[in-house]
This record gives sequence, C-alpha cells and structure tokens, in this order.
Amino acid sequence: MSTEFNISQPTLLTTLKERGVRPTRQRTAVYECILTKRDHPTADDILSRVRHTLPTISFATVYNCLETLVSCGLVRQVNFDRSPSRYCPNLSPHAHFKCEKTGEIFDLKLNDSLVHAIKDALPPGFVAENFDLTFNGSHLSQN
Repeated sequence: MSTEFNISQPTLLTTLKERGVRPTRQRTAVYECILTKRDHPTADDILSRVRHTLPTISFATVYNCLETLVSCGLVRQVNFDRSPSRYCPNLSPHAHFKCEKTGEIFDLKLNDSLVHAIKDALPPGFVAENFDLTFNGSHLSQN
C-alpha cells in the first residue's frame, strides 16, 4: 500500500523520445502497470500483471524494461536489505517504510526542510544527485 501524492508524472512517450529510446508496447505495459497499482511491485509482480495483456512477455523483457524506465528517470528502484528490488513511480523526494509483518511499503512524504537537512549532512564539497531513505518496522498493534 502506498500513500498517493499529487505529482505530475513525466509522460512515457516524451521522456523516452528525449533519451533516444523507442516506446515499445512492452515498456508501455510495464510503466502503466507500475502507475496503475502503486504498491511498489517487484519484477515478478510486474511480470504476472503484464502477462494479462501481453501473455508472451518474458521476465528478461520485463527486467530490461524496468532498467530502461529507471535509467530514464520514470520510476525509482527501491531496495530493502536482501529483498528483491521494488519499483516506485513517485518521483518526489520521499522515504519508504516497509512493514515487516505484512510486507506493505508506504511512501513517506518529506518536507523541504528535512530534505535540505539531509543534503546538508553531506561532506563539504559534495552534492547529492539523489538519495534513498528506507525504514523497516511494524505496526505497534502487531508486536
């Protein structure tokens, strides 16, 4: 489960064309899958969902599409320790919280002052191009 944010998503077609990447049916299906159900799916989750519309798509194709979408800045790859990578369409600065009991992943909105404080913690002379902030835990009533 994720909290919805009102952010404008870059359009797939425009972004891919700007990067010199062809907007294929497979890339479109994978991107739409991530946008439609914002639950931070794994590549396996995406494969299962996309096969409803593209039954012959392979895992390798899904993985290649995800690499392209990440490298073009259309989605973020999120990693929690040794768990499979997950994919997030929320491009605004935010953190992630994973419930250890349910496996649900929540987007945590970060206010501007917190983002600036995180960036100010960098060593002098360095600049962050991006950052990943993740939390693990469980709901108090589940302990």
